[in-house]
Amino acid sequence: MITKDQLRIKRIFDLILVILILPILFVPIVLLIIVATIDTRKFGLFSQVRVGQHAKLFKIYKIRTLREETHRLGHLDKSATRLGRCLRQTKLDELPQLFNVLKGDMGFVGPRPDIEGFADVLEGADRIILLVKPGITGPATLKYRDEERVLERQKDPEHYNRTIIWVDKVKINRNYVENYSFYLDLTCILKSTLNK
Repeated sequence: MITKDQLRIKRIFDLILVILILPILFVPIVLLIIVATIDTRKFGLFSQVRVGQHAKLFKIYKIRTLREETHRLGHLDKSATRLGRCLRQTKLDELPQLFNVLKGDMGFVGPRPDIEGFADVLEGADRIILLVKPGITGPATLKYRDEERVLERQKDPEHYNRTIIWVDKVKINRNYVENYSFYLDLTCILKSTLNK
């Protein structure tokens, strides 16, 4: 299981990496926000409350990709703009989460931060997932990188998400925390980078 020392090293690594990367990506992030503002006719930076480490709530930042404020699972093509679909496929809409990493709400690797009603209601041994900061990427994120496409094929995407995908993600994320290693984090970052 992940230790306090490992959590400290993980945070130091996240800070060093984000301080190196953010100056390079700052201008592209600002440009994407401007383009998304024109594309969606709403401010191009989207924020939403998510569940973080120890079930603490925080605001996650993303590039706006949807015409409406929310969308139903499995209906992305109906709610996202053409540019928005491209940004979501390439995960470029998640670039503003570098600011979440800088603030300390997130790390580079960990379970994806969910809306309320998922991680915050975990029980028993599954709550181990809440020991780590949510991440931009992670083992479950890599496995379900085409999650929206999978949900589009389901008759009841919401039910499928809660009973199949979420259950599997909990198992994957629990395994990640129970068998944590710095090498695993590096592997996830590398795989995420190469899969862009």
